[in-house]
Amino acid sequence: MSPFGFQPHSKGRQGGSRASEAEPGALGTTKGSWSHINTVGRAQLLSQRGRKQQPMAGEGGQRHVTMSPCHHGASGPWYGGKVLRWGCAPLPWTVPSLTAQQRLQDPQCAPGAQAQTTRRRGVHAVSLRWYFGEKVALYFAWLGWYTFLLGIAAVAGFLVLVAGITVFNSSQVSKEICEAKDTIMCPLCDQQCPFWRLSDTCTYARVTHMIDNEGTVLFAMFMAIWATVFLELWKRQRAKVVTHWDLYRWDEEEEELALELINNLQHEPRQYQHSYFRSTIVLLLVLVMIAVLIGIAHALVIYRVVATALFTQSSSKFLREQANTVAVTTGAVLHYITIVIMSKVPCALLPPPEKPRTFSQRENTFTVKFFTFQFFTNFSSLIYIAFFLGRSRPGRSLGTQLLSSRPSQCHPSGCITDLFIQMFIIMLLKQTISNVPAQSSLWIRHQLRRNNYELNEVNIFSLFDEFLEMVIQYSFTTIFVAAFPLAPLLAFCNNVIEIHLDAIKMLRLRRRMVPRKANDIGVWLMVLEAIGILAVIGNGLVIAITSDFIPMLVYKYTYSPCVTQNSTGVDCSTGYINHSLSTFRHGGSALAPTGLCCRYRDYRNADDYSYTVQFWHIFAARLAFLILFEHVALCVKLIAAWYIPDVPLSVKNTFLSKKHSDLRKELRWVMRNTD
Repeated sequence: MSPFGFQPHSKGRQGGSRASEAEPGALGTTKGSWSHINTVGRAQLLSQRGRKQQPMAGEGGQRHVTMSPCHHGASGPWYGGKVLRWGCAPLPWTVPSLTAQQRLQDPQCAPGAQAQTTRRRGVHAVSLRWYFGEKVALYFAWLGWYTFLLGIAAVAGFLVLVAGITVFNSSQVSKEICEAKDTIMCPLCDQQCPFWRLSDTCTYARVTHMIDNEGTVLFAMFMAIWATVFLELWKRQRAKVVTHWDLYRWDEEEEELALELINNLQHEPRQYQHSYFRSTIVLLLVLVMIAVLIGIAHALVIYRVVATALFTQSSSKFLREQANTVAVTTGAVLHYITIVIMSKVPCALLPPPEKPRTFSQRENTFTVKFFTFQFFTNFSSLIYIAFFLGRSRPGRSLGTQLLSSRPSQCHPSGCITDLFIQMFIIMLLKQTISNVPAQSSLWIRHQLRRNNYELNEVNIFSLFDEFLEMVIQYSFTTIFVAAFPLAPLLAFCNNVIEIHLDAIKMLRLRRRMVPRKANDIGVWLMVLEAIGILAVIGNGLVIAITSDFIPMLVYKYTYSPCVTQNSTGVDCSTGYINHSLSTFRHGGSALAPTGLCCRYRDYRNADDYSYTVQFWHIFAARLAFLILFEHVALCVKLIAAWYIPDVPLSVKNTFLSKKHSDLRKELRWVMRNTD
């Protein structure tokens, strides 16, 4: 039993094939895809129950309704149809050809409309609709539209990174770090860790400046606008598609009630229910699961501390010199392994759903809870690196004799490179290791196709998993994109392959899913809108807290030689590194005599380690920038949402003409009966 309350699809009885059937109660009172049959023909359908259904009239035209949704062989009725395309390259799979009547009934099958539809949405949504149903067709339409607009963000992110590469060696901050051979930095741990020279991290500083520059701020603002424009354009595209399918005003609840009344005129509708006790239990269980995920993130933090201490004591020169980078890299790999493990947590462990009335409500409730669980799994470690890393000072340990270490310090040039490495490794592993098994499985199953004649079972999660994967990817490409401008480019390359892999899985490796009617992507749209708001907040925090953009501006306009000495002809960031480092007096140990001073990244007094005046100036500037950035970004999002109507004028005019035609017919009928 799935968390939605329905059994997985079971074996059919026709021709030895295995059918994908929904348990009673999914969208009607009998098995099968009842949501695809119009009320007009349901009485005839009920009399044919138990036999393979013939095409019936549907709201969007003629519909093939079958109780045996397996993909037949080359001689079967569902093979040899239209080749789907993504862009200009044909996809390696086919779907059944549309009949002449279906082409006449569907406006998108008009001459010239198919090529336009194919180019815009990546795959032919009309063919997918007739074979898989509207829900799958809308998924591919959304994925194609998302990938198309992602190309624009990918180009912008690539240009920002190229601009950063062009100034790789020209940063004054990087030059000061590379020339600071006499600056002794404090050990990375409190025991057995050596001192190190600031100039040892010259390359790391240059990479940081390549990422952390003025272009990052503009790109973060651009991505906030892009996320809004993407959703608004998708709403318009979705309105066009479902209007062509005559499903714009389709109501699942109304259709379900109609089906129930056809079966039994005395049927009473199931009432809406709500239990505060059940909701409280669900809330508590969700909080417990989030606490577990936070604990896992804390374990990854402890690993970084211990790994850094061990690497600095390693016999390998490379590990000693790059201890922090290696610890960040291995920590990212462990985070990816954690994501893989937690994504395999059985759905039964999730809190039971409340008492939704319809299947869509049950699905939406489960989607929100499962996405929240996966969101914390994927972003808990990133949140720590972005906003909590490097907030300690030498001499303040974790309070554990076993660790004898303090939380990791950021590099003097900033913490944003650590976040860049973490995101790069996670996205790269998710898009390579996750896709390679699918491609290998395709070849193996092709070789063993005789043994896999019945194909793999599909269940209620088949399309849910595909949506979840893409929405998590969308989160990576928007929330922390200020630290990783290449995220849209990696996502775009992945989606080009993902469209093919999803199609191959649905048509070659799995049984055909029970077609389901839908006129939107459901609760996923609300999730995407929430991610858009989180993207504004997240990128604002990354620029204000994680990057050195604000401290650099405060230094240039308050403490730099250009202000204090009225110097001309010099870079205003000269002296920034020395200004941003505090002094720590070592208390004496086997590695250092008493009174030895070392430097660390922070704004503290050398006497009592309290915060300096510069710290509070920077804190006020960060807070002001965060408020300004978020308000400007949100205002731009609201303006973009207002400027781009959700419903195109063509759709509004279509409904206006239809309403006018219906009223005219009704008026003529009344006048004729009156006469």
